[in-house]
Amino acid sequence: MDQACAALIKDLKQLDMLKDTLVVFGSEFGRTPMAQGNGRDHHVKAFSMWLAGGGVKGGLTYGATDELGYNAAEDVVEVHDVHATMLHLLGIEHKRLTIKFQGRNFRLTDVHGNVVTKILA
Repeated sequence: MDQACAALIKDLKQLDMLKDTLVVFGSEFGRTPMAQGNGRDHHVKAFSMWLAGGGVKGGLTYGATDELGYNAAEDVVEVHDVHATMLHLLGIEHKRLTIKFQGRNFRLTDVHGNVVTKILA
């Protein structure tokens, strides 16, 4: 883990704030050893994120990729599920959070999204 992120988690825990603070880390989805043309391709079918505090089980790994790290293989979580779960952890019902645009109610999770209950504390 990045040292700055580890220090943040440690400080939040020391200040007894980690239980009430959701920390979400996501980054670029990585590069493959393969290339089409110039440069390397991106891993577009799987990427890693981590969550800490705020109602998330500590020390849990959820999901896995294939042996090359290219395809999501186990316990696949769609981006709408990530959003639904984060909103749930923040106390917001994702199906009720809507914004009216051009006469239609839109929501961050569109018509998708399920809370990933297996990662909840």
